[in-house]
Amino acid sequence: MKNSSHPSRATALVIGGGLVGLCAALQLQRAGCIVTVLEPQEKPQGASWGNAGHIAVEQVQPLASLATIRSAWGRMHPRGALGLPAAQIGTWGPFALRLMRASTPARFAAGTAALSALLAEAMPAWKRTSWIIGAAHLLREDGHFVAWESAASAARGRAFWTGTDIGTASVRDASADELAAIRDLARGAQIAGAVRFAGSGQMTDLVALADALRAALAADGGAIRHGQAEGIALEGDQAIVRLGAETLRADQIVLCAGAASAELLQPMGARIPLIAERGYHIQSPTSRWPQDMPPVAFEDRSMIVTRFAGGLRAASFVEFAARAAPPDPTKWAKLRAHVIELGLPFDLPGKPWMGARPTLPDYLPAIGRSARARNLLYAFGHQHLGLTLAAITGELVAALATGKPSPIDLAPFDPARFGGTT
Repeated sequence: MKNSSHPSRATALVIGGGLVGLCAALQLQRAGCIVTVLEPQEKPQGASWGNAGHIAVEQVQPLASLATIRSAWGRMHPRGALGLPAAQIGTWGPFALRLMRASTPARFAAGTAALSALLAEAMPAWKRTSWIIGAAHLLREDGHFVAWESAASAARGRAFWTGTDIGTASVRDASADELAAIRDLARGAQIAGAVRFAGSGQMTDLVALADALRAALAADGGAIRHGQAEGIALEGDQAIVRLGAETLRADQIVLCAGAASAELLQPMGARIPLIAERGYHIQSPTSRWPQDMPPVAFEDRSMIVTRFAGGLRAASFVEFAARAAPPDPTKWAKLRAHVIELGLPFDLPGKPWMGARPTLPDYLPAIGRSARARNLLYAFGHQHLGLTLAAITGELVAALATGKPSPIDLAPFDPARFGGTT
C-alpha cells in the first residue's frame, strides 16, 4: 500500500477497527505513517463497543491463577457467570489445560508484574489520547463501586480488595451517603456493604469515543476501508494480507483483529492459542440511574452496571466457546433476572448484545513484532482490558513501528511465549 504522492513516508495497515486498532492507527499516523484501517463492519459491534466502559487499572492480577481455578466450579452454578458449554468442549478444553499451566505461582507473579507495568500507564495514556482527539470530556476519573448483598460476602470481598495488589488504584469503604445511593438504586436487594475505588475510570460514551478517534484519523489523511481480511501470508520475510482477489502490502502491518486474530495468522503457519471469551449485556435506553454515578459491580452476581450517554447497561458472563457459535439466550434471561431481583431502574427487556473478548491462556495480551515477518506487529489478546489498555497499546505499537525505545518491557507479551515461531 505504497502511496505515490508521499514516497518517503512509511505505510501502515491496521487490521481491525476496534479501540486497540483505532488507537494504534492514531499513534502510527502521529509518528508519520500513512495509515489505512481495515475493518470488516461498517458499524462494528465487537467487544470494544459492548464492554462496561470501565477503565480497570485495578485489575493487575491475571485471571490465570490458582484462585481462578479453585473458584471455577462455584462459578458454574445457575446464578454463576462462568459458561463452559458441553458442545464446545473441543474449543475450551485445550485452552483450559493451557490456562492451568499458565497459573503456577511463578507465572502468576510474573504476569502480575507485567500487567502492573501496562496498567500503570493506562490512565495517563488515555488522558493523552482523549486530549489529542478532542474527547477529554468523555473520560471520567471518579473510580467505581463494588457492592455485596450479604454481610458474609461483604466481609470476604472487603478483605480481598483491601489486602490485594490493585496497582495504582486505591480502595476505601463507601461512605454512608454513597452506600445509601447504591441502596436507593438497588431497592429489591439488601446491600450489606460496598467499597469505592479511586484511580479507575470510565468512558461515558463509547460511540462518541469511536467517532472522535475516526475523525482524528481522517482529519490527518488516514483512511478506514471496509473489508474482511481472509488471512495473513508470507512473501519472503514480509507479511501480506489477502483480501479476496487483492493482495495488500504495507511497510508495517498491525494485527488488532481481536478474537479473529489467530485465524488470520494460520496461512503463515503461526499458531497462537487465542480463544473467544464471550460476554453478554443488556441495555436500557432510559433510566433514573444518576448520570454522575460511577459503575457499580454487584460482585455476588458478577455483574457490572454502567450509565452511558445512550442508556444503562448491565454486563456479565465469561463464556468460552467458538467465536462463531450462536449466543445463549439464557444468559440474557439471567441478566434480566438479576436486574429484577436487584430492583434496578432498568426498562426491560433491554437490547441484548453478545461479543467475544480475545483471550490468551495467561491473560496477558500479545504485543510485539513477528519473528516470521519483520513488517508484522501484534496487538491483540487484551481479554477484559481492551478498553483499558487500548491507548497505551497504541503508543507501544507506534514505538515498535518507528524503532523508538519502548517505555515498557514488552518481552512478557511476546506471543512466542506459547512455543513455536510467531
